[in-house]
Amino acid sequence: MKRTLSIDVYFDFICPWCLIGRRQLQAALAQFKASQPQVEVNVAWQGVQLLPELPFNGQPFAEFYRRRLGSDQAVQQRQAQVRLAASAVGEQIDFSRIERMPNTADAHRLLLHASELGSEAQVEALLERLLAAYFKHGEDLGDRATLLRIAQACGFAANTLAGSLRGDGLPFVSANADIAGRGVPCFVFDDRLQVVGAQPAEALLEAMHMAASRLAEAGQ
Repeated sequence: MKRTLSIDVYFDFICPWCLIGRRQLQAALAQFKASQPQVEVNVAWQGVQLLPELPFNGQPFAEFYRRRLGSDQAVQQRQAQVRLAASAVGEQIDFSRIERMPNTADAHRLLLHASELGSEAQVEALLERLLAAYFKHGEDLGDRATLLRIAQACGFAANTLAGSLRGDGLPFVSANADIAGRGVPCFVFDDRLQVVGAQPAEALLEAMHMAASRLAEAGQ
């Protein structure tokens, strides 16, 4: 009997640990599907706006982190830590290209609307392109034209998504966002088991097996 395991991932586009966590999840999923092909896995990416207080046009990136961490040296140390963790999962984050810390409300609205209209492959492509636009190319995810251009490149018609972009800085509030109160990324398996942070693939794989065992015991 085919069983279905749901995985909800709470994330924000501006959190590099969410990109790292995404790569860890992908590695864990590949191993899980190979060992338990009878379990169907549904992954849903749930947007959480970490900085709803940001102005709608964002803030200068360097200035934001200098104020947040206290010094240029602290910023350099944190970015080196992130780059090292990203490199371990095959990613290269280019902080030097990021000019603005964006308000991500509209980016989340765009992805949410796109998930209602597009195929799973289109939504996955859009999420990948949005993350790459920010972490690799330094593009402003608070910019309307940028968001629509990326969506079009993923097969969406700009006019179908334009209405989801408010451009007023109104916070994005998603269902069950309080689940991620301890931080993002937050992985929720089968609506019960939570794993918080960019955990190793082994930890995510263990959580999948635990959740799948519960499903089997419940006869689902």
